[in-house]
Amino acid sequence: MRQHVPATDAVLAGAAGATAVVLGAFGAHALRGTIGDAALAIWHTGVEYHFWHALALFVAVAVLPAGRARGVAVWSFVAGIVLFSGSLYALALGAPRLTGAITPFGGVAFIVGWLAAAWSLRSSRR
Repeated sequence: MRQHVPATDAVLAGAAGATAVVLGAFGAHALRGTIGDAALAIWHTGVEYHFWHALALFVAVAVLPAGRARGVAVWSFVAGIVLFSGSLYALALGAPRLTGAITPFGGVAFIVGWLAAAWSLRSSRR
């Protein structure tokens, strides 16, 4: 039986995936030749993590049973995309190096998201 997916969760998952595609294409086409190779590598890392966690967000929304752990997973993945990938995008575009201090907070959010997703699956199997 198909579970109900809150509209907010569906929009977040769709927006995360769509923005990953847009920003990946932007980096591959508009930024090439505009920023250096090191900055493009930083951009690429941001896009890669953005894509993987947009997919994780989609799966969390579509598969995980409703509950607190799912909510933590969903919002942690969103926070991770914004903080981790967002700070890398900013760095690639020339933001001050201090912006890199934000990146680990996004990494921690990703870790929390994965742990919450696992907890949600574990709890649903009881």
